[in-house]
Amino acid sequence: MKFSFVVVAAALSVAATAAPAPSADRMFSADRVRAHVTFLADDLLEGRGTGSRGHEIAARYVAAMMASYGLVPGARDGGWFQRVTLQEQGIAASGARLTVTGPAGSASFVHGVDIVANPSAIDAATDIAAPLVFAGYGIDAPAKGFDDYAGLDVRGKIVVVLASIPQGPPDEVIAHLQTQKAQMAAAHGAIGVIIVPTPQSTKLRPWSVQIGYAATPRMTWVAANGSANVPAPAIKATMTLDDKAAAALFAGAPQDFAAVQAAAAVAGAHPKGFALVTAARFTAAATRRTLTSPEVIGMIPGSDPVLRGEFVVLMAHVDHLGIRAENAGDKIYNGALDNAAGVAVMLEVARAFAGDARKPKRSLLFVANTAEEKGLLGAEAFANDPSVPIGSIVSVVDLDQPLLLYNFTDVIAFGADHSTLGNMVARAVAKAGVKLAPDPMPEETIFVRSDHYTFVKRGVPALLLATGYANGGEAAWKHYLANDYHKPTDDLSLPIDWQAGAKYARVNYLITREIADAPQRPRWFTGDYFGATFAPDAPKVMRH
Repeated sequence: MKFSFVVVAAALSVAATAAPAPSADRMFSADRVRAHVTFLADDLLEGRGTGSRGHEIAARYVAAMMASYGLVPGARDGGWFQRVTLQEQGIAASGARLTVTGPAGSASFVHGVDIVANPSAIDAATDIAAPLVFAGYGIDAPAKGFDDYAGLDVRGKIVVVLASIPQGPPDEVIAHLQTQKAQMAAAHGAIGVIIVPTPQSTKLRPWSVQIGYAATPRMTWVAANGSANVPAPAIKATMTLDDKAAAALFAGAPQDFAAVQAAAAVAGAHPKGFALVTAARFTAAATRRTLTSPEVIGMIPGSDPVLRGEFVVLMAHVDHLGIRAENAGDKIYNGALDNAAGVAVMLEVARAFAGDARKPKRSLLFVANTAEEKGLLGAEAFANDPSVPIGSIVSVVDLDQPLLLYNFTDVIAFGADHSTLGNMVARAVAKAGVKLAPDPMPEETIFVRSDHYTFVKRGVPALLLATGYANGGEAAWKHYLANDYHKPTDDLSLPIDWQAGAKYARVNYLITREIADAPQRPRWFTGDYFGATFAPDAPKVMRH
């Protein structure tokens, strides 16, 4: 072994058991799920913040459990841990400032008051000055009805774009496109991006919430060559503005900011861009530190001599939000459901497969991710440089924040309807007496917001599984999201239904077994945007 088991000896005595009988799929234990969550969500782990001692302890616990069940190490170097180098950057004490100059003179806006600036991951100091151009929502996708850069010259300029996406029916493709705004701006020659609010974005995320993140450092992962991963390095500055600062950008323009906001408030509207008569200068200094944090990877080799070279990945993120000293009361974000519960379920599935007399045909990788709460960074780094060839990964099932507060009778497989994974999941969950339900909250566009999405962008059919809205689920979800999500109250005081945890583990076992034993790997549907974009040469099948 490449690490000491001292820190988890007590936990092993609680959770480890003898090898299960061949009927492992019927022997999932509520007590084991509870033991895992109890350890991982304990105050002593201090919220498992990325790069923290608490997260390191949690990672060693997960590896110790995998070893006790009989998994083999699955990291690139033959160990349990595949460390991710991360760079953390913040705004220096000297601050960041945006100065806008127009017909009426100049006005300055300060980071943490009127603007929230993103510190550069490349430059220690930023000082750019350029004319401003309004580019609607900043999306360049004519096939989806967005041609926001048509007729605009943004070369060497700073683009001003509306937050989020237009009001209208939820659309996962458009949700994906909004994550690409910086890359689209860079492709047209811009050097900076300023995001201004819409009535809808303000309703969903008031400025009082956004400004709360001004002091929070950002992170990115670092490649093997030492370069920080920056999707759009030509963009030297990005920032979000409040209404007051946004209005200054539009001074003297053909439309003022109030008119642009009114246009954006119309469902389905795509406000057209135009050159502004103002210019802006942005200055900032960044602080920076480098740290590492582990991905934990265990493997169960497949039994089929041909298919064992393919892998089904079951993953869950171990990290949470750590400690926030500024809190008046409870300062520890324990993350019992987000995502100690997901890790617990993954471990229970790993235990079942390891003890099952009938091993899966394909090999299984169990991956405990780091830095999900920092922007899916651990999964991004792993997907960029996996311990097995990316082409050998046939699918990914992500377990993030299972809501184990009620006896669920349905599950949601976010993203499964883009490929044959949907059919596989439906067959599998039916064996557990559970239904596969459609996405009940499509406006949240959850498909692009968790670790599985990093694999979708590399052409791998992937999904995020969640407990559904039936049998009291809707009320439980709405209460949790309003009162406990990303709050210190997501802890062991919640009325967690541990039997639901065991049931959820069995559901995930059956899903993983279905994929691993299928004669054909999951395939994207013909004409699906994600399959066509990220796996253009992969075999496709018609949707039925």
